[in-house]
Amino acid sequence: MALNASDLKVGDRHSQVVVADLSRTQIVQYAGASGDYNPLHTDERFAREAAGYPGVFAHGMLTMGMTGRMLTDWVGDGRLLSFGVRFTSQVWPGDTLTTTATVREITERDGEPVAELDVVTVNQDGVTVVSGTAVARLDV
Repeated sequence: MALNASDLKVGDRHSQVVVADLSRTQIVQYAGASGDYNPLHTDERFAREAAGYPGVFAHGMLTMGMTGRMLTDWVGDGRLLSFGVRFTSQVWPGDTLTTTATVREITERDGEPVAELDVVTVNQDGVTVVSGTAVARLDV
């Protein structure tokens, strides 16, 4: 499903839970898929004793990937022209994350309509874990 420019206006929002109760298994599976086996993400003892964290935490790129999936679910496959984030807080096992995209502007790029989006992912406590922007191509 692709979005039409005529269906959107500045200020429109779309929210979606991107993960409910993130598990350690999901974090380790991401480590395997990405090849990033940093022990901060996979070794509970290392994270606690050597690094001083309360435990393992998710890769930032895992959170970005879940955020990006929400965007493509909303705007349609192959429609993101750009997507960038800033990681603002760690994501822990057990977290539930919700992403919200807000239409900041509707403009044109190369003669085609695009939506410029502000994107925020928060945990179950309302703490922002990722913030960023995206630009998506729209149908006429």
